[in-house]
Amino acid sequence: MGTQDEAASAAAVLADARTSSAANDPIPEVQKQDREPVPRDVARQIVLRQLATAPRSRAELLEKLAQRGCSAEVAASVLDRMTQVGLVDDQAYAQMFVRSQQAGRGLAKGALARALRTKGIEDQLVDETLASISDEEERDRARALADKKLRAMHGLGIEVQTRRLVAMLARKGYTSSMIYAVIREAIADAPEHLPD
Repeated sequence: MGTQDEAASAAAVLADARTSSAANDPIPEVQKQDREPVPRDVARQIVLRQLATAPRSRAELLEKLAQRGCSAEVAASVLDRMTQVGLVDDQAYAQMFVRSQQAGRGLAKGALARALRTKGIEDQLVDETLASISDEEERDRARALADKKLRAMHGLGIEVQTRRLVAMLARKGYTSSMIYAVIREAIADAPEHLPD
């Protein structure tokens, strides 16, 4: 019985020695370094880096993966997985984009729709996202922009003010009928144009 215990103990020591020598052996580490990176892992890292810098649409990420040489199948697989876990969500992206562009730049629905389409958002999703903006909200935003610009143009003639306001609101995507209605009101209400 003693020899069986000794044999078992020796086998355990030998197994431990093999395990520790394999762990300290530099060859497996060299083999790891020589391995080709897995394309799916590379694509996932590219997507995560892109999302870490700023929100992106699925189409923007797909374009970035194509630029970096990822195959279409790998890109689709990675983006599908990212969509499943909620990291890629075009609807949430479109809503966030609209809110930020309205607040920061005062863009109208027309300009927002063009910008979303250039970012690869589908037409139906663009329409759904912009449907939440009422004409009254858009008119109020245009009026606020016109009032702010008018304060900076105090002392200029009405023609110059009108021309500059039209150009500014047109660049932001407002319709011409809304632009002229808002400008007429803004100039009529401006303190410098009120009758004494």
